[in-house]
Amino acid sequence: MRVISGTARGTKLNSIEELSTRPTLDRVKESLFNIINSRIDDSVVLDLFAGSGAIGIEFLSRGCRTAYLCDYSSKAVKMIHQNLEKTRLQENAVVLNKDYKKCLEELAIKQIKFDVIFIDPPYKDDIAVDAAKMILSLKLLKEDGIIIIETDEKDREIENLKKLDIEVYDIRKYGRANLIFLN
Repeated sequence: MRVISGTARGTKLNSIEELSTRPTLDRVKESLFNIINSRIDDSVVLDLFAGSGAIGIEFLSRGCRTAYLCDYSSKAVKMIHQNLEKTRLQENAVVLNKDYKKCLEELAIKQIKFDVIFIDPPYKDDIAVDAAKMILSLKLLKEDGIIIIETDEKDREIENLKKLDIEVYDIRKYGRANLIFLN
């Protein structure tokens, strides 16, 4: 796993070798950033369920203003800090060691609004749509902001997303991984 582009390009990132943490594959990450490239510069980003921090770090490397990286696991948060040090990108990163619900509530209290929110919970957990619902109800997304969900349960997520006031405007499949783009 490495940083694909930007100031930290080529830096190898540490990852957590546990079943509950599954890093986004480089080819998925590269495709994702090709799709949203025009939204990155000077953006405020939330990497929810950040794991090793690879997605948030990629945003920082490519020029986002601030990346919030949230994970409940203290092992993951330790890894995020190590990867931020390794890439020298700590200055514009905010790392939160919280459950996603508490994280979203805290961000709402601070009135932080996001250009891009990346949701990548463990695949077996059925919480991506719940997180998106909270994001919408707490008004954490800027008017032209987007939410991206990574999942291997595309049909389940799409069915549950129909209940929310949000548009699915793109879906991409990369092997087992699916990226669902919402605005």
